[in-house]
Amino acid sequence: MRNALRVKLVIDTNVLISGALWDGLPARLLDAWENGSAEVILSPELLEEFAYVVSRPKLAARLALRGVTPQTLVLRLRREVVPILPQPLSVPAELRDRRDLHVLEAAVSGQVDAIVSGDDDLLAMKNFEGIPILNVRETLERLGPASA
Repeated sequence: MRNALRVKLVIDTNVLISGALWDGLPARLLDAWENGSAEVILSPELLEEFAYVVSRPKLAARLALRGVTPQTLVLRLRREVVPILPQPLSVPAELRDRRDLHVLEAAVSGQVDAIVSGDDDLLAMKNFEGIPILNVRETLERLGPASA
């Protein structure tokens, strides 16, 4: 990842949901994004996945506690990300879960500096086509003090 003020990231749905609904490292990453340390690139498929997951009934109490609705979170995300239309990729042999291919496609097409995920299948790859695949802690460390 570049050591510039603003890096381009694909943030996996699990991290976006955690950051939006709970305190902790994912929330700090979203704060760094809000503060301009990062630019988030997402594909329509990732936006759709976020909308689906955040609308699950099991998250309703958490949403209410935060004073937000699934619709407000989705609208905010759509307004603040840089949308891209990814080019299809062949499934790499090292990808353990084919359902994660859309994350890799978004990252390659968006020419991002890193993929941020909490998904063990993606993290096991460590990188893809020169793009590091990092957990939230590693990403915050690379962003440096501006993300604190």
